[in-house]
Amino acid sequence: MSEEANKKQYSEDSIQALEGMEHVRMRPSMYIGDVGVRGLHHLVYEVVDNSIDEAMAGYCDSIDVIINEDNSITVKDNGRGIPVGLHKKEGVSALEVVMTKIGAGGKFDKDSYKVSGGLHGVGVSCVNALSNHLRATVYREGKVWEQEYEKGKALYPVKSIGDSNETGTVVTFIPDDTIFTQTTEYSYDTLANRMRELSYLNKGITITLTDKRNKDEKGEYIHETFHSKEGLKEFIKFLDGNREALTQSVISMEGEKNGIPVEVAMVYNTGYTENLHSYVNNINTHEGGTHLSGFRRGLTTTLKKYADNSGMLDKLKFEISGDDFREGLTAIVSVKVAEPQFEGQTKTKLGNREVTSAVSQAVSEMLTDYLEEHPEDAKQIVEKVKLAAQARHAAAKAREMVQRKNPMSVGGLPGKLSDCSEQDPTKCEVFLVEGDSAGGTAKQGRDRNFQAILPLRGKILNVEKAMQHKVFENEEIKNIYTALGVTIGTEEDSKALNLDKLRYHKVVIMCDADVDGSHIETLILTFFFRYMRELIEAGHVYIATPPLYLVKKGSKKRYAWNDKERDEIVASMNGGAGIQRYKGLGEMNAEQLWDTTMNPEFRTLRQVSIDNATESDRIFSMLMGDEVPPRREFIEKNAVYANIDA
Repeated sequence: MSEEANKKQYSEDSIQALEGMEHVRMRPSMYIGDVGVRGLHHLVYEVVDNSIDEAMAGYCDSIDVIINEDNSITVKDNGRGIPVGLHKKEGVSALEVVMTKIGAGGKFDKDSYKVSGGLHGVGVSCVNALSNHLRATVYREGKVWEQEYEKGKALYPVKSIGDSNETGTVVTFIPDDTIFTQTTEYSYDTLANRMRELSYLNKGITITLTDKRNKDEKGEYIHETFHSKEGLKEFIKFLDGNREALTQSVISMEGEKNGIPVEVAMVYNTGYTENLHSYVNNINTHEGGTHLSGFRRGLTTTLKKYADNSGMLDKLKFEISGDDFREGLTAIVSVKVAEPQFEGQTKTKLGNREVTSAVSQAVSEMLTDYLEEHPEDAKQIVEKVKLAAQARHAAAKAREMVQRKNPMSVGGLPGKLSDCSEQDPTKCEVFLVEGDSAGGTAKQGRDRNFQAILPLRGKILNVEKAMQHKVFENEEIKNIYTALGVTIGTEEDSKALNLDKLRYHKVVIMCDADVDGSHIETLILTFFFRYMRELIEAGHVYIATPPLYLVKKGSKKRYAWNDKERDEIVASMNGGAGIQRYKGLGEMNAEQLWDTTMNPEFRTLRQVSIDNATESDRIFSMLMGDEVPPRREFIEKNAVYANIDA
């Protein structure tokens, strides 16, 4: 095409001015993060957030969330009901404005809501735009009002369909399968985790989750009711239930500082990991921010002052750092901010500067009172801090040893690593393979242009039970660090990674499809979660899925990844098929491993993500900690097959 023709094609008619709802449908990821599993569940959270806002304003104490048989969602509350009267500016019902205009809603009116949840303020109109069908039913002013929509557009004006003395709002929607092409099936567990979290963050509210797709042994729909009387205090007990407590009781406070509602709960345990969870207006700010800075400042200054005054640090030969005060600490910080300013890559880092001093002051007052009233606990905490400081110095030496093995220097890479020839990290992948035997097969079967192989000897260290210097001294873990090329953080931020140096953008865990393989997989994931979380959050960690069976009949051969697939394949071959059960990766030859597990055209990789950081923290501490009963219960509930290691 000529340059002249190109110029003619790009004219004023080429500029598209999309209306709000059309823009949501064309660029959904801008509004809900993505159109995968996470975005699908985010739709539910946006609707529930409206009900939570009513609860925070003092007008609602009951929320019902229902997964219907057809995977549609119903959210019902007993709040005031969305106003249905004529909106002067828009000339239609206020309900229609809320449902069809991006940025509309009571949360933008400070007289209606002082504080509101939800991350982007797009609310239920965004859900409406991304739904095949949505029905809003409002109980208000003695009547029942209703309006339905398709793909965000109203099908008829708001109408009265009956009388009622109740108040509240019911929203039922079914996601648009042309937008959510990956899946439109809701996970009960994912929704349950978020509803539980919301009940702790908003004590006194009752949230019920019902799954009408499944029934229990009694023939009743699967359901759970979440209600918390003590809020974060209960949340901490739930999160830390699998760890051995160091202090007698939960240290907590709730109040308002400088006009900002602050709620904090914390407890020390005998473990070595630091678990800080922070929330702003019910949003999990996993990147932290000013409220977390305020918590750390208040904790460090108050504990250091107490420890210095007690004389317990007199014989210590080196300075205590902030990290030492947080070893074995589980804490939750929740603030409510009228106009939160978010920053960071995922917009989950709080930037409001005024919050730092408010939280710092609240934590300082809370801790000062607790330490004075509980001298035995105070002594235990300071002793823990001293041990952490000693271990940190040992870890610093171990960390230096890891750093000296610079992967870019000659001989710096682990001897067992079979590297790839491609230099562009975005095109490279490394397989962490269980055992030398499988590593040898993988090395033969791989595409050496872009696939590297790092065999791991046996089960790596369980970092959940290990002090930090033991982690950095572990040979297999040192090999992982040096192979990936990432650098470990400073003493002040001992677990921060420099992902700029990452040598492979796909890190694939490849273990046997059996119980031992699953255990090794979990050990590696625990290490990544505790020491390389940025790697997971950036989407670089994957799990390979090798097949369990090879089904053969004559020249025909097919692979099966579970018993059901195996039975279906056998049935399709009309009997007489031979079945080979793979006990491990080493039983496959190089060609089979490439065909089923490593070839990008045919393999299935499961990307590891953190949907709920607090729930992930709880599960890792349960699976890899010392408490056997909760681990046994979890495995029995979730495993298809399990040898329960007590």
